[in-house]
Amino acid sequence: MTRSVWLKADDAVGDWEARKRRITAGLEAGVDWVLVDERDVDRVRELGEVNVAAFTGDDVHVMEAEAADAPTADAVIVGKDGEGDGTVDLPSDFSGSADLSALRSGGADGGYVRIFDQSYEAFAEAIAGDATYSIVVSEDWQIIPLENLIARVGEETTLIAGVQTAEDARTAYETLEIGADAVLLDTDDPDEIRETCEVRDAVGRETLDLQYATITAIEQTGSADRVCVDTGSIMDHDEGMLVGSMARGLFFVHAETAESPYVASRPFRVNAGAVHAYVRTPGGETKYLSELSSGDEVQVVDADGNTREAIVGRAKIEQRPMFRLQAETEDGDTIETLLQNAETIKVATPDGRTAVTDLEAGDELLVYHEDQARHFGEAVEESIIEK
Repeated sequence: MTRSVWLKADDAVGDWEARKRRITAGLEAGVDWVLVDERDVDRVRELGEVNVAAFTGDDVHVMEAEAADAPTADAVIVGKDGEGDGTVDLPSDFSGSADLSALRSGGADGGYVRIFDQSYEAFAEAIAGDATYSIVVSEDWQIIPLENLIARVGEETTLIAGVQTAEDARTAYETLEIGADAVLLDTDDPDEIRETCEVRDAVGRETLDLQYATITAIEQTGSADRVCVDTGSIMDHDEGMLVGSMARGLFFVHAETAESPYVASRPFRVNAGAVHAYVRTPGGETKYLSELSSGDEVQVVDADGNTREAIVGRAKIEQRPMFRLQAETEDGDTIETLLQNAETIKVATPDGRTAVTDLEAGDELLVYHEDQARHFGEAVEESIIEK
C-alpha cells in the first residue's frame, strides 16, 4: 500500500498569508495533497506541483463547474459547512443526504466527516461506499472509529484520517496492522509537516531479511567496466546497496562513507561492480548497473535490512581491475559477483566493514538471497540457470 500525506489549508487555518505559509511548508516537505477551499485552487497551483483537493458544496460546485474559468481541482470534497462537519443536521435516513447525493451524481469525489458520535461514524461508512476519498476526523476518540472504518470499508475507498502530529500519523498508518491509506495533517509547524512525511516514507518501506554467506572463492580477474552509482543523497555509515551477478543473490556493498589516508569519503557513492551486475531498486525489482542513469531510483539498504529510496545523480563507468567473489548461502546456493580490486570497496562481515582486498575464502559477508528468478527485473516463478 502506498501511503500519502494530505495537508489541510482551508480558511479555518486563517487568511491567505497564513494558508500560503502552511502550503509552502508542505510543498518543501513533500506532501502529496493540499486540501483547500475551491477559490484557492489556482493559487496553490501557482505555488508548486502538488495534487489539489477542494472543499465545496454540491450546488456551488455544479454552478462553478459550468463556468468557463472555474478552477479545476484534482478532487472535489463535500462535507464542509454541510452534513459532514455538523453544520447541517444528519438526516434520519441517509438516502436523503445532500452530501451522498453529490457523490452519487458525480458532483464530488470525496467526503469529509467529523466523527462526533456513532451516528457520524455510520455516516462516514455510508460516504465511504460512494467516495473515492473518505476523510474522517475524530473529535474525542482517535483509534476506535478508525479501527471500525478500516475493518468495514476495506478497499472501497481511500481512507484518510485527520491528525495533528507525526506521531498521530504513525498511529493512523499502523492501526489494525492495515492502517489508513492517508492522513490529513492540520498543523502550521514546518517540522511536524516534515516529520509526518518522513513517517509516511518509513511506513511504506521494505525491511529485508539479510543473511551471512560464506566465501568459497575470491580471485583477481582482468579489467572490466565498473559502475560507481552516485546518488543525490548522503548515506549513513551502515548503508549501501545490494548488487550481484545473480538477481537471486545480491551482495551488500557499503557506501564510500569511510575516510582513508589516500581517498576522501564520498558518502553519496556506492562502487557497485561491473556493468552486467544487478542492483536492487524500490518495489523489489532490479536493474542492470549499465542501465542506470540520472533520475532513476535505487534502493539504499542498511546492515539491518532497512530500506529507503535514493535518486541516481550519475552512473560513472570506468575500466578497473576486478575481483570475482563467490559465496555459498545458508541453504547451499552458490552466488557471485564482480567487485573492483580496491581497498575503498567494503562489504559487511561479522567483524564490521571489511575491504574486499582483505577477504579470504571461509570469511562470511552479508547478502540478500531469494529463491526466485528474474525476467526484465521482476521476480518470476521460472527455472533459470546462472553461472
